[in-house]
Amino acid sequence: MNEFPFVSVIIPIRNEEAFIARCLQSVVDQDYPHDSMEVLVVDGRSEDRSREVVAEFGSRYPLIKLLDNPKISAPAGLNLGIREARGDVIVRVDGHCLLEPDYVSQCVRCLRETGADNVGGLMQAVGQNYVSQVIALAISSFFGSGGSKFHYASKEQYVDTVYLGAFRRSVFDKVGFFNERLVRNQDYELNYRLRAAGGKIFLSPAINSYYYGRSTLRDLWQQYFQYGFWKLEMIQMHPRSVQLRHLAAPLFVFCLFATGLLGLVHRGFLNPFLLAITSYLLASLLAALLIARRKGWRYFLLLPVAFAVMHFGWGLGFLWRLVRIVISASFDS
Repeated sequence: MNEFPFVSVIIPIRNEEAFIARCLQSVVDQDYPHDSMEVLVVDGRSEDRSREVVAEFGSRYPLIKLLDNPKISAPAGLNLGIREARGDVIVRVDGHCLLEPDYVSQCVRCLRETGADNVGGLMQAVGQNYVSQVIALAISSFFGSGGSKFHYASKEQYVDTVYLGAFRRSVFDKVGFFNERLVRNQDYELNYRLRAAGGKIFLSPAINSYYYGRSTLRDLWQQYFQYGFWKLEMIQMHPRSVQLRHLAAPLFVFCLFATGLLGLVHRGFLNPFLLAITSYLLASLLAALLIARRKGWRYFLLLPVAFAVMHFGWGLGFLWRLVRIVISASFDS
């Protein structure tokens, strides 16, 4: 790989007026040579001023180009951007994240030195108010994230997936594009196909970006409900992709509801119900205690709530998708 291969930064957006200017500024502030970069912002028919903001940046920085995404969804926008891209390296960026100035340089370095097909860094979640700060701490913890290494890893390693990702262009010739059926989990699904084809994915904490996530517990619930819902859709496509951590939340929620309902009929089921809920509360409080001791005691009380929103949202989303599959199968038979 050349020292400065041509890089295409692809940013799929929809209604990102509040944040896209900061995102684009972090992209144009990269220490990577501008004459070896292009930035393709793919807009999914935004209803706010996102397009105007991007156009203003484009008038100042010729490397920025605005594309229209009539299919609206993020995977459709990514695919449109990849088809238009001229780069040997495809760097995915989200409209609500900020990049460190050496982000692209570190991605290129990592691709060159490791020979990996996709590289990425940590999902360093940050918040702008008290609730969003609690959410960021919950997402970044082992207990909250359920073992996804891009949330908390401290050393370089090969992994099953990364946050965002910087791909060799040849990846898409080898395994195809993002699956547009998936509203969520399209990143993991592509990375699964990449690994199944013999490709390697590498995580480096030197690749730094900052993710500005949900600012309310309601939005967090909707996000994780969708994660669970679309995770089962992905598992249907690739049954061998399933890992125990994917099933932990839905199994816990199912057991909790099952023993709770059965406990109304027979008292013998109350003991496993109480054991499950007590064990979860103790684990949640312990995780909150360890985080609050490092980050601030003011976060302690709300952290268990954020954990519950994430875990129950994921679990119920997964189970709701399962119910829909069963109902659909019964009608088809």
